[in-house]
Amino acid sequence: MFDYGEKVNRQGAAESSPRSRTEGVGYPVFESGIGDGRMNGAVAVETLGCRLNQAESEAMATALVQEGYRLVSPSDGADVYILNTCTVTHVADRKCRHLLRLARRRNPQALVIAVGCYPHRAPEELGAMDEVDIVLGNEEKDAVLDIVRGRGASGPVSAMGPSAVLRTRSMVKVQEGCSQFCSYCIVPFVRGRERSRPVDEVVSEVGDRVSAGYREATLTGTEIGAYQPSLVTLVHRILAETRIARLRLSSLRPGDLTPQLLSLWDDDRLCPHVHLPLQSGSDDVLRRMGRPYSVAEYQRAVSAVREAVADVAITTDVVVGFPGETDEEFEESYRFCRMMGFAGIHVFSYSDRPGTSAATMPGKVSPQVKGARSGRMLELAGESARRFRQQFIGRSMTVLWEREIEEGVWTGLTENYIRVLGRSHEPLRNALTPAAPSGWRNGHLWATPEPSSARVRGARR
Repeated sequence: MFDYGEKVNRQGAAESSPRSRTEGVGYPVFESGIGDGRMNGAVAVETLGCRLNQAESEAMATALVQEGYRLVSPSDGADVYILNTCTVTHVADRKCRHLLRLARRRNPQALVIAVGCYPHRAPEELGAMDEVDIVLGNEEKDAVLDIVRGRGASGPVSAMGPSAVLRTRSMVKVQEGCSQFCSYCIVPFVRGRERSRPVDEVVSEVGDRVSAGYREATLTGTEIGAYQPSLVTLVHRILAETRIARLRLSSLRPGDLTPQLLSLWDDDRLCPHVHLPLQSGSDDVLRRMGRPYSVAEYQRAVSAVREAVADVAITTDVVVGFPGETDEEFEESYRFCRMMGFAGIHVFSYSDRPGTSAATMPGKVSPQVKGARSGRMLELAGESARRFRQQFIGRSMTVLWEREIEEGVWTGLTENYIRVLGRSHEPLRNALTPAAPSGWRNGHLWATPEPSSARVRGARR
């Protein structure tokens, strides 16, 4: 914990106070509207960034619920606000600071805690914010529960169980840390070297999530392909020893996709979705990035997955505007992404991260050029996503329905990670049902859920 010594608290008394909050869109751990309107013992947990962050936030939130705290939406003005942060780009940093200030405005008396990668990288920066009370790096996240206990706010333990408030899909952390040190990436500096959780511990946690009512779990980490003793062993044991209806894997590298791993998709519960970050379709850019594969090796991995796994969705990440990226290198990347026919492309414009080797590379690409390249790649991403989804119209899929977004309209995910909307006056939350995508309406893919008599246990059809 980073100790900032004495400061004046909001009641005007001096106190000794440590201080401590991530990228992308925010991922609240809990659905909004939870809680009874009283703020005694109300805690909000909000997350920005990667699935590993989501898994860690979920674990924090579960522990808080088991202690009797009431989980509320960040917009409800909680007594305690916990932000699990991201620092992968300067945009992530800015979003973190915005959310921390917003939490303080919502409840000036709240205990505001920033945890994770941003405070790990720059504790003094967050500690200088008047809105933040406590700063905790990645190695100090386990202290959150003790800190909240010290606040003295608690609710009745019997008020709710984890299954009453958590999502239908669970993130399970299996490892953290990265030893790759790509030239643009701050993650190895804030997450450290690779460390894996014991197999028995992970299998037990997945079993606990099943008992709590979850139908799906995603194994996540910084580099899950580096899991020890092996990812193959871990996935095999989870499928063999738990009743999880669906199991997903988070990001993999081309070298992770061995025949042994691919053979595990023979079990229908392992979802046909592989997220395989590309970053660039130019070999020269990949070398400057320090990525451990070539474009040809990446293409072979994609071909192997598609041959082994029917209906697989392959999604990816692409960075545009990396230092020195020429027009031709960008065109190589664009053409390769078009040829791959990805189900989804997350597009990132490069930005310097102090402390990385890429930050000192010459040949910085102008914001205008990065913006133009990003726009073209995003347009391609939309076209590719729609083309992938189009092939499943009229085919029976299995959908895990997550929540009702308006009266009679539900949203859920197919086994290969296609987001669909469907109409039903039956309650569908956490139900697995056959559903056939029927077409597009207002930019959304719609599917018709079959009645409750047709609900399934989770196998692909």
